[in-house]
Formats: sequence, C-alpha cells, structure tokens
Amino acid sequence: MKLYQVDAFTDRLFRGNPAAVCPLETGWLPEETMQDIARENNLSETAFFVGNQGGYAIRWFTPKVEVDLCGHATLAAAHVLFQHLGYSGHTITFQSRSGLLTVFRRVDLLAMNFPVDTLVPCPVTGSLSACFRRAPLEAYRGKTDYLLVFGSEEDIRNLEPDFAHIKTIDARGLIVTAPGKNVDFVSRFFAPQVGVDEDPVTGSAHTSLVPFWKERLQKTVFHALQVSSRGGELFCRHLGDRVEIAGKAKTYLIGDLFLT
Repeated sequence: MKLYQVDAFTDRLFRGNPAAVCPLETGWLPEETMQDIARENNLSETAFFVGNQGGYAIRWFTPKVEVDLCGHATLAAAHVLFQHLGYSGHTITFQSRSGLLTVFRRVDLLAMNFPVDTLVPCPVTGSLSACFRRAPLEAYRGKTDYLLVFGSEEDIRNLEPDFAHIKTIDARGLIVTAPGKNVDFVSRFFAPQVGVDEDPVTGSAHTSLVPFWKERLQKTVFHALQVSSRGGELFCRHLGDRVEIAGKAKTYLIGDLFLT
C-alpha cells in the first residue's frame, strides 16, 4: 500500500508539521496494524482514510494512541487527495470521531472547517506552573487540552518544558499562547501524554486558540504562528460554532508499505 509524507502548514520542505498519510482502498486495516504503522512511522500523527458514501472516513494515530482530532494530518490527507490521487472537486468531506470535517481549496491554501472548542477558566495551579518553571497569567480547560496564556511571544519561544511533569497532567496536552509581534497570536503545543513531546504545528489546538483570541482581540480573522523549532503558519477564521483553519502543504515522500 502507498504511504505519503507531507509537511503541513508550510510551503517549504523541512518546516511545518510532518504527517504520514495512508490511503486505504478496501476498508480499515485492523486497529493493531494501524497503530503499528504509526509507531513505525514515528511521526506525531499518521492519518488513514477510506472512501465512504461520496466522501471519506478518516482516523489518526500517534505512535502511542488513536486520537479524536488532528488538524495537520487532515490537511496532509486532503493535500494527497488533491495533488496525488486526482480528486477533482473543490471540497473534501471527512467523517471522523469528531464529526463531519470539510477541507476546501482556496487559491493556494487548503482550508479546514472544524468544530469550535469550549473553554472554561480554571485556577493557575502549582502543578500547571511547574510544567514550564514559569507561571502562566491565565489557564483554561477545553475538551481535551489546557490552554495557558503568557505575556509575550518571547515568553512562548523561551519556555523550557518539563516533559516528565507535563506527562502527569490529566489532559491530552498543553497549549501555550501569547500575543504575537507581527501576527495576531503565537502558540506551542506539548503532549507527551500521547507520545508527542512537542508538536511542530497543531491544527486542532486552534479550535481552542481561535475562540480565545476572538474574545480577547474582538476580531474574527487571524494570522497565527506556531513557534516550534520547525515553525508553521496558519490563517484562521471564527465561524460561530465552527472554526476555519487554513494553510499550505508540501509533499516530502511517496513510498510503499509492505505488510506481509
């Protein structure tokens, strides 16, 4: 079977977030096999998709677990369909554990439409502060992650995560964010709980970031950077109970998997 590796949320190789994409022609592989492939790929996510009633069904695996939502691997899967598998439409629909997801082409961008996250303020506990040896100004809890707010872009870039401690936090991961110098906001994402110490660019985190910054900045259109070592650029819009997350993608590798 074919395997594609795509750098998502970038137009340059070796930047953005690499994802593996495995198109399946005859239905899902056994779950154990998909998890083994993701572990062998050793990327933050491997996406599998299969044709499903005029659209596609999609699943995502980290090297350790299956997850409910992954933005960059969804962008990568859409890129593979548009660029390599001859998909001729302008909109792709994916059925997932997080509901119906759509990706459409907008000039040179791929735009994803995801359900918005709901954030609840929570105390800045000593345990949360100990994750980075620096206390955030504010803390919020979303469906799967904590969102921690810091004062400046420099704060985000200079954070020193304690991965062993972060792994003890009861969440998928930690999103950290602050106002950007030349963009609306910056972020990073840490999820050693699911086998990803730091995710280079995290589309799903922006389902939390966009509603937060909508309220803080009183606007609905955003230019954002995830300031990991690889870095990534995102263009987002708040759409009520949905959020649009757009970016570019670049194919790095096309190969064959031998499973027997």
